[in-house]
Amino acid sequence: MSEIEAQLRKFQKELSAGTVSLALLAVLAQASEPLYGYLIAKRLERIGDGVLAGKQSALYPVLRNLEGAGLLESEVEPSMSGPPRRYYRITAAGRDCLVQWTAAWRATRDSVDSVLEGSTA
Repeated sequence: MSEIEAQLRKFQKELSAGTVSLALLAVLAQASEPLYGYLIAKRLERIGDGVLAGKQSALYPVLRNLEGAGLLESEVEPSMSGPPRRYYRITAAGRDCLVQWTAAWRATRDSVDSVLEGSTA
């Protein structure tokens, strides 16, 4: 792997780390019912054209953090096809946070886009 490729991977990892929580809240806000981790990962993959796709296991610490902050609730339910599944749903506080985070994201995106317009790359 070249140095440029290594730097790109590092940049993508850092960028993704800052946006996964926002994307998880958005997916759960759009869901008509609670979702378990695998379904959340598949929706992120499908809706985000694979940009936010990654290891499914990496989502669980973020889901736990969001739940710990009161932005999500979860419930464990038995599964006919394997071990019990933990289903997540967004809370009212999570919806309020999503509105604020979305505004912050859009402001940041617009600002960065403005700077990049002048780039010669």
